[in-house]
Amino acid sequence: MSSETDNYFLSGPTHLTVVDWSNSNHRRSVAACLVQGVYVLENDRRHRRQGPGAAMATPWWEAFNFQLTQIIVDDDQSYFGAVYTFTPPYPPPHHGGSGGHPPHHVVAFRGSAGKSGGRTEDFKTNIQCMLSNLHQSRRFQIALEHVSGVASMSAAVWLTGHSLGSSLALLIGRNFAVAPAPVHLESYLFNPPFASLPIKNEKLKTGLRFANSVLTAGLAIAAKSGAAAAGNKDSDTFAALSTWIPYLFVNQSDTVSSEYIGYFEHREKMESIGAGKIGRLATKHSVGSIISAVRGKDSEPVRLIPSGYLTVHCSRSENFREAHGIHQWWKPDLELKYKLYQIKN
Repeated sequence: MSSETDNYFLSGPTHLTVVDWSNSNHRRSVAACLVQGVYVLENDRRHRRQGPGAAMATPWWEAFNFQLTQIIVDDDQSYFGAVYTFTPPYPPPHHGGSGGHPPHHVVAFRGSAGKSGGRTEDFKTNIQCMLSNLHQSRRFQIALEHVSGVASMSAAVWLTGHSLGSSLALLIGRNFAVAPAPVHLESYLFNPPFASLPIKNEKLKTGLRFANSVLTAGLAIAAKSGAAAAGNKDSDTFAALSTWIPYLFVNQSDTVSSEYIGYFEHREKMESIGAGKIGRLATKHSVGSIISAVRGKDSEPVRLIPSGYLTVHCSRSENFREAHGIHQWWKPDLELKYKLYQIKN
């Protein structure tokens, strides 16, 4: 059983014959393809596609001179991640300028499989992600162990993931950035989930964001015992995270990830109207984490980050699958907007 989207030569970036590692579009495309390699690995496993002529995953990393060195397996035996090692060709590739160097290793995580064969752990992990308890999930613990092992061998490590996989990568990147000996892993996060109300009226959404900021800031100030401790923890975490800048890629038509656009733009609007103090305080907390702390429970708002390079895909998407899919991110001539956001401490 085969699929056109699994076939690199039919749906992959075959136009990208030489990678310029100083080119941000090339780096984005490679990171996305390595995530797709994990999806296809899982599809190969599920459909029992093995051996030459049957398995379809290999070209997704070999096209860019990577080798698959580890498959990351969940408790239900599904494949949800992979570790790739760069194997430079001879002669070594031209990097196109200073700073344009490939990673030694890449750890990539897929999102939900969407079909039978790996849905049990996908479903459980998605629920924990929505409840801000992803750090308590078994999948996160497995992923963190693999990344820790790779990072102990080399500092030139990329994290990348799509959808649920980008939430895993984001949480792992946060953990490394706030560790006693901080490590800033270069991270490429495709369509990272950010829950928002399905409201199309932008003025109404702006008003709700403002109201939420006031509510969150008020709770953070008013909270005493357990919530106050959580607030201090959130503030300390935000300060430690401020110098780690992941790359986020969202489609403006994607209902799962597009609220990141509003999240970052809202912070700037709060500054411009003289409510920057409220905005900065609210940005460091979530209502859920404060309430959980009052109840004596641990909850971590993974989606809240102080800094990020945000890339927005502005072209019209035909449907949700196209707007949320990984395949859009290696297409040439995309209509993209870029902006660096950094919070003022």
